[in-house]
Amino acid sequence: MTTSGKIRNLAGAAVLALAATPALATEGYFALGYGPIQSGQAGAGVANGEDAMSTAINPAGVAGVGNELSMGLQAFRPVRGYDATGTGFVNPGHNSSDHAFFPVPNFAYNHVLGNGGVLNFAVYGNGGDNTSYPSGPNPSFAPGCAGGVFCAGQAGVDLTQLLVSLTYAQKIGAISYGIAPTFALQRFSAVGLNYFAGVPGLSAHPLAVSNQGFDWSHGFGLRVGIQADVAPGLRFGLSGQTKFAMSKFKKYEGLFADGGDFSIPASVTAGFAWDARKDLTLMMDYQYIWYSSIPSLGNPFPNGMTQLGGPNGPGFGWSDVGVIKLGASWKQSPKMTWRFGYAYSTNPVPSTGVTINILAPGVVRSHFTAGGSYKMDDKNQIDFAVQYVPWSSVSGLEVTPSGVNPASNIKLSMEQFAASVGWTHRF
Repeated sequence: MTTSGKIRNLAGAAVLALAATPALATEGYFALGYGPIQSGQAGAGVANGEDAMSTAINPAGVAGVGNELSMGLQAFRPVRGYDATGTGFVNPGHNSSDHAFFPVPNFAYNHVLGNGGVLNFAVYGNGGDNTSYPSGPNPSFAPGCAGGVFCAGQAGVDLTQLLVSLTYAQKIGAISYGIAPTFALQRFSAVGLNYFAGVPGLSAHPLAVSNQGFDWSHGFGLRVGIQADVAPGLRFGLSGQTKFAMSKFKKYEGLFADGGDFSIPASVTAGFAWDARKDLTLMMDYQYIWYSSIPSLGNPFPNGMTQLGGPNGPGFGWSDVGVIKLGASWKQSPKMTWRFGYAYSTNPVPSTGVTINILAPGVVRSHFTAGGSYKMDDKNQIDFAVQYVPWSSVSGLEVTPSGVNPASNIKLSMEQFAASVGWTHRF
């Protein structure tokens, strides 16, 4: 088989693997980084493109990378759940979500054109939320409670996002630019929410709230970026992503606002990279994500008199998120490079939204990372990274179908572990 044929097969395998991958939660539901190089330095690098996967944080970052193939796999383990006391609807006590291990692959290919520009093809998974709380006794006062977290047996959601981008990038003088039209594919399912569907008037489409199997949604967005040499050894990077207007989840038009809309929010990242020494690069990025602009994410639960699935209906109540990322890359020798990072993310989940966010407890804040690259020869390199996100929590009152329970307390908690490995091949 020819090299181009192998690359096509690898790309196809990456697409299929990602399409079947349960999503993860990091900065809300955006991933901290894509590939082991970014992961090792806490997602920093908007001003320091190093490999073909750099397009995922800044399309301009691949302008100087060269002909390269990059593949990676992350083993992701989120530990999440909640503790509840005094609740009259939500299952009390300590409850943990199952499905605590997910493989998350990524793939990118960079090709230099005759005019000095670059074409890049990348496939990667964004974040998301996946929870699965087992069925069991629930001593709820709610009539007809069938057990489980929300009185309807096993409960949880499964959101997967696949992003496929085609980037054109070029460096002209001290400035690199990149533009990346990006296709997004989403898959979603929800179980154990039938009690909400059974409350008269709570949902605009009560037959499309829960237990409808998987549904699919697709859409397009645009990602653009620049990278500029502002002084010897100092670079500035700026990257932005438009809102992705996604087709609606019709099977869940009674759950998500505006008849099943779950679009992907816009975001922007800016930062600097400084070559403090010939062997040491320091990076600092700041990312902002407009979660509140998407009604299904940003609207509170409940949202006045609006119905689930109705125009401007209730959502998860998420706030916008700001993330500061600090990274360092140290070249110990011609063969070995080490990376370290720390990131802090504001929490999107408010104390008033803990009940519905049992399904999506994206409450993490601090991220500690480390990794490295070992150069086997002039063409091949092994990349690796580990991440640890310590326990973080948010507490608030229970919201039942009939109102707020002032005698209750629900505390959402999450901890995360991840390990990544990748292969970089230069042509």
